[in-house]
Amino acid sequence: MKYPARPATIPPQLPEWDPAWSRIVEARTSDGTHEFHVLDTLPALTAAGVEPTGTIVALHGNPTWSYLWRRLARATVDAAQSGARAWRLVAPDQLEMGFSERLPHSAMPTPKSPEVRRIADRIADFDAVVSDLFAEVADTGSATHPIVTIGHDWGGVLSLGWAARNTDRVAAAISLNTAVHQPEDTPVPAPLRATLAGPMLPTATVLTDWFLRVTLSLGDLDAEAKDAFHAPYRKAEDRWAIGNFVADIPVDDTHASDPELQRIGRDIAAFDKPALLVWGPKDPVFLERYLRDLRQRLPQADVHRFETASHLVSEDHDVAGLVLDWLSAQFDSPETANTPTEAAPTKGSAARSGTASSSKGSGSGSAADVRAVAAILDARRDDESIASVDFAQNPAQQITWRHLRHVTTSIANGLLDLGVKPGDRVSMLVPPGNNLTAALYACLKIGAVAVVADAGLGPKGMTRAITSADPQWIIGELPGLTLARAFGWPGRRISVRPLGPVRARLFKTETSLTELSRTPHRDELPTLAPDADAAILFTSGSTGPAKGVRYTHADISSLAAVLTRTFNLTEGTGLVAGFPPFALLGPAIGATSVTPDMSVTKPKTLTAAAIADAIIAGRATMVFASPAAYTNVAATASELDEQQRAACAGVELVLSAGAPVPLELMDAIAEVFPNASIHSPYGMTEGLLLTDIDRDGVAAADATGDLGVCVGQPIDGVELALAPIDESGESSDELLQGEEAQGRLGEFVVSAAHIKSGYDNLWRTTADSARDDLHGLTWHRTNDIGHIDGAGRVWLEGRLQHVVTTPRGPVGPGGLEVLIDTDEQVSRSSVVGIGPVGTQALVAVLDAEGTSLSPGLAPLDLTERLREKVAEAGGHDLTAVLVAPEFPTDIRHNSKIDRSRLAAWADSVLAGGPVRGSI
Repeated sequence: MKYPARPATIPPQLPEWDPAWSRIVEARTSDGTHEFHVLDTLPALTAAGVEPTGTIVALHGNPTWSYLWRRLARATVDAAQSGARAWRLVAPDQLEMGFSERLPHSAMPTPKSPEVRRIADRIADFDAVVSDLFAEVADTGSATHPIVTIGHDWGGVLSLGWAARNTDRVAAAISLNTAVHQPEDTPVPAPLRATLAGPMLPTATVLTDWFLRVTLSLGDLDAEAKDAFHAPYRKAEDRWAIGNFVADIPVDDTHASDPELQRIGRDIAAFDKPALLVWGPKDPVFLERYLRDLRQRLPQADVHRFETASHLVSEDHDVAGLVLDWLSAQFDSPETANTPTEAAPTKGSAARSGTASSSKGSGSGSAADVRAVAAILDARRDDESIASVDFAQNPAQQITWRHLRHVTTSIANGLLDLGVKPGDRVSMLVPPGNNLTAALYACLKIGAVAVVADAGLGPKGMTRAITSADPQWIIGELPGLTLARAFGWPGRRISVRPLGPVRARLFKTETSLTELSRTPHRDELPTLAPDADAAILFTSGSTGPAKGVRYTHADISSLAAVLTRTFNLTEGTGLVAGFPPFALLGPAIGATSVTPDMSVTKPKTLTAAAIADAIIAGRATMVFASPAAYTNVAATASELDEQQRAACAGVELVLSAGAPVPLELMDAIAEVFPNASIHSPYGMTEGLLLTDIDRDGVAAADATGDLGVCVGQPIDGVELALAPIDESGESSDELLQGEEAQGRLGEFVVSAAHIKSGYDNLWRTTADSARDDLHGLTWHRTNDIGHIDGAGRVWLEGRLQHVVTTPRGPVGPGGLEVLIDTDEQVSRSSVVGIGPVGTQALVAVLDAEGTSLSPGLAPLDLTERLREKVAEAGGHDLTAVLVAPEFPTDIRHNSKIDRSRLAAWADSVLAGGPVRGSI
C-alpha cells in the first residue's frame, strides 16, 4: 500500500484550542525542507501587548500531537496577561504527526524499514524548528529570557536529549512520563510487546486506530477531547507515523536506534540544570523502573507524582499549574531570579523542600546543636538496665541498653557490608517492637533512610506508598515479605529471622537481621549530615493517597528534644507506647520503651490488662496511646487484678494522640490511671507535637460553649498563625496572629524546628504547604481548620477540603459535629455540604453503629431537635439529617471520618438513591 505526501495544514476548530496559536513553519532538516504545524503563543501575547520574557519548547509523544499542550498554552497566556512572567510556548507537531507534513511511503512501517524516521532524525527535526522560531533568544539562555524544554512520552526523552545537547541555550528541563533506558534483564512492558508482535504492529497502529484509542483511554478525557486527539489521524494514511514511532522503539541492542538512545541517556546524565519530573504512576507502559532510571541520571531533579494519574497525566491533573509554579520557583524567586541556569539543589537539601531561605521555628538551633539520634544509645553502651520490652513476642522480650547498642551497631555494619549506602531507602515491613527498633536505629547510624508505611493502609495503599518511595531495600517479617512478593514491591530483601533455603529463595531474601547482628564492629561508621534525610513516614491516607513525609536527622533530633522539654521525658523514664511513632523515639530520648500486646492496625485491641502488664515490665510512669485504644482500655478496666491496678495507679502521665479526646473519655481514663496527669497533644505526621491540653483544660474549654474541639495552646517552640477562609472555602495567603486571628475561621499554619522537611516526590505539595514566609520562618499549612479563642486556645473544626460554603459564609463541620454529638441518640456525626460552592446546604449524617437508629432519614423528633441546636448555637439551618449504615474512617486512628465519601452518599440518598449503597 502506498501513502502519498501531503503538506502541513491548520487544525479545524477544536475545544480548548485557540486558532491564533497555529502556524506553519518551514524548517530545513537532515533530509530537506519540511513543513511543520506549530503551536506558538507569540501572536496571542503580542495581541495582548505582552513581550515574552521566557520560552517553553514542548514536544509531544506518540500518538498525540501539540493539542496535548493546549492547557499549558492557555495557562501561560493567562498568567502573562495577569502580570506574571510571560512565557511563550512553542510546541511543534513532529513530522508526519498532528497536522505537520506527511511524507510519501510505499510500505507498512517495520523496525528495519529504511523509511522509518529514527530518533536521531526527530531530535534534528526538533532542533531545526525550534532554532528557526526563536533565533533571537536561542543562543542566550539569559536571566531575562530563560529557555525551558518540556516533553511527554517519547517527546520526553527527545526533548531531554535536545536539552542536554544545548546546555548553552537551555536553562531547565521538564519531563512527563517517559523512558530513557530499557533494562536488559527486564522485558518490554506487555502492551508494547503485544503491539510490536509481527503483523500486530501495522494492524494496531496504521490500519486501525486501536493504538490511538488505547492510549487515549489512559487519561481522563471527555468525548470532545478524544475526538480532538483523533482529528489528525482519521485515516490509515494519516497514521503511518504512529506505526513508525512504535517500530523505532529500541527493545534491545540490535535495534538501529539503540546506539542513539544510549547516547541520549549518557547526555542526559550530564545535564546539570534544574529539572522537574512529573509522573502518573498508573501508566501501564512507562513503569516505575523508568522513573527510577531518570532520577539516577538527573539526581538534581524535583519530582511530583500525581498518584491517581495514568499515562496522559496532563489530562488527569493540573500539570500546567504545576509547571508554572515550578518555573516561578526557579526563575522568579529572589534567590534564583538572576541565576536560572544554575543547577537545582540536590535531593534532601532544604531548598528542595521549599525552605531554602527560611529557618524553622523558634525552637531551632544551628547544625552544631543537633544531637545525633543514636547518641544516647552510644553513650549507654555499658548500661545493663532495660531499654526495651516487646510484648508482641511470646514470651515478652526484654533487651538492655548495652545489648541494643551492640546489636544496632552490628546490624549497621552488616548492612554496609551488604551494600547499603548512606541515602539508600529501606522499607520497614516490621511491626513495632524490638526488631523494628533494632532495624531502624541501625539504618539511622549509617545514614540509610527508613521508609515506614502503615499496615493500616492495606495492600493497595501500601503498594502505592512503597512504590512512590522506591526503596532500594526491604527489611521484613514474613507477612510483609509475602505482600512484597505478591505486589512486586521494589527493593532487595532482608528477613528478620533466617528463613531457610527454600523460603529464602521464595521470598528472594539475601540475609536476615539475625545474621547481620553477628557482624563485627568497624572502628567508624559514616559521618551523617544533620540535613540528610532520616525517614519517610507516610500519612494515614484518610483524606486522599497517603503522602510520604520527609524527616531529616535534625528534625528527629528536634522532635526528641521537644518531647523531653514538654513532658519531662528524662533518661530512665518508662514509656508504654501504644502509639507506634513514639515507640521508636524511646532510644533517642533514653526512655525505656514498652510495646504492649496489641494489633497495630486495630487500636481497639489494646486492653487494660495488656497495658498494665506493659507498665509492670517497663516500670513505666508514662503511657501513650490513641483515643480508640483508650476507649477499650477503659471498657476492660474491670478485668484488672490488684497488682495491675497498682501498676496503673503508679502512672504519672497519660498522653493520647491521633484524634481529639473528649472529656468523657478523659474521665474514663482517669478511673484507670487515678494519679496521672492526662494530656491530649495535637499533631500530625508532618508535625507530631504542636499543641497540648490537659484534662482540666478540656473541662474549662467545654464550659465556654465554643464550637469545635479544643486542643489547647501551642507548646514551647511552636509558632501558630491563621489563614482566614473566604466564601469559596479557600484559605487566604495572608497569615494572621494575635488578636487579629482570634474568632475567625481559618486554616492553622505552624512553624517549629521539628516539623517535616518536605513531602517525598511531591514537589508542588511541598511548595504549597511551605509557601508562607512570615517573620522569615518556614511554615507548614496543616490543612486543619478552626478558630483561636480570646485565651489563645486552638479549636479544631475539620479539614480545609471539608469546609461547607453556605450562603451565610463558610462553616467548619467539626464545630457543629461536636454540638450534634451531645444528643443522647447520637454516637457520632458528620456535617457535609450538598450543592454548588457558595450555596451549599448543611446536612448532618449520623452513624447508625451502636445506636437504635435505622439507616435513612433520621426520626422527625431527632431531626427537629438537632436543627434547633444548630440554629441556636451558630445561626445555621440544618437542611436534613440522615443516618448512614456505617462511617468510613481511617484504620490507623479509627476516628478520622471521610466526609467527602459521606457527602457523596448523602447527595445520592437525597436524590432518591439507595440508602445502603456503597459509602
